[in-house]
Amino acid sequence: MGRVSQFGQLTRTRIVLLLREPEAVFWILVFPLLLTMVLGWAFRDRSPEHLPVAVLSSAEDAARGEDSSAEQLAEKLAADPLLDVTISTDSEMTREQLRFGKIAAYVEPGDPPTLSLDPQRPDAEIARLRLERALLNSARTSPDSVVTFNEIRETGSRYIDWLFPGILGMNLMGTGIWGIGFAIADMRQKKLIRRLLVTPMRKGAFLLSFLSGRLVFLVIELALIGGFGFLILRVPLRGSLIVFLVICIVGMVTFASLGLLTVTRARTIEGASGLMNLVVMPMWLLSGVFFSYERFPEVLHPILRALPLTALNDALRANALEGANLLGVLPQLGVMAGWSLVTFALSLAFFRWE
Repeated sequence: MGRVSQFGQLTRTRIVLLLREPEAVFWILVFPLLLTMVLGWAFRDRSPEHLPVAVLSSAEDAARGEDSSAEQLAEKLAADPLLDVTISTDSEMTREQLRFGKIAAYVEPGDPPTLSLDPQRPDAEIARLRLERALLNSARTSPDSVVTFNEIRETGSRYIDWLFPGILGMNLMGTGIWGIGFAIADMRQKKLIRRLLVTPMRKGAFLLSFLSGRLVFLVIELALIGGFGFLILRVPLRGSLIVFLVICIVGMVTFASLGLLTVTRARTIEGASGLMNLVVMPMWLLSGVFFSYERFPEVLHPILRALPLTALNDALRANALEGANLLGVLPQLGVMAGWSLVTFALSLAFFRWE
């Protein structure tokens, strides 16, 4: 009986201590409920996703100013209301759009038409079925003769080539925010930061030490993840390795500074965890990690491009897949540098030893 009583008292103590932390109660109980309600409202009556596809006009028709075959093919495909069909006369641009996930597939006129797609993309099979059905309904022939397939598997055009920079960017964000955030929250909860109040240490030096410490782990992180991606997965690196490293360093500093600001006033690890999730989760969904952010309404694109993870992913993809030099990724570096300066300055302003 005594052991049961002890267990009950200890359980009651843990519950009381948790309820005395408003931050923990909000982020553990209230925030997930609010997030579920918002997502449930946003997707309550969601219609089937429209897939963007392109019809590639032939070089002969484009030279003569004619594109009747492409127009006829586009008209057949447009019979499916879930296909957003456009006609393109630039084959290189069309292939680039497929490479970066801006279109699900493209079709070239012919007898039969040729459907090109990347089978590794999440929406590839849905696009194939919809396009095949639209052509089959218009041709009224056997499925074997209605279309031929061209699976894009060349290096630089695969889904993994597009996905890998996003995974690397997401990892830099996670380790920057969580790696620094949990370290500071743990020190504050253990009263270690408070002890530094009696030392001559400056706030700037204390916070900068976390950024410089991240540089050591960045080397290990890039060696492991980059080595696996470039050597094992054969993801291309068409740009300069130095520019690639510069992008990663600027990205690391950006998210480390954001991590400092996130936990500047958090008193417990539970509260810090909730704040970091609040910062990280929207960028996971909106910054083009697993699919292109251009799938969102165009009015949101300027806002999404202003997010630090979007800028990092765009810069990494431009350098690795397009061979962009330092000037080519300067706008994205400017976005990340702006986030770094603002968040670190705010961290200095709001940080307290107590």
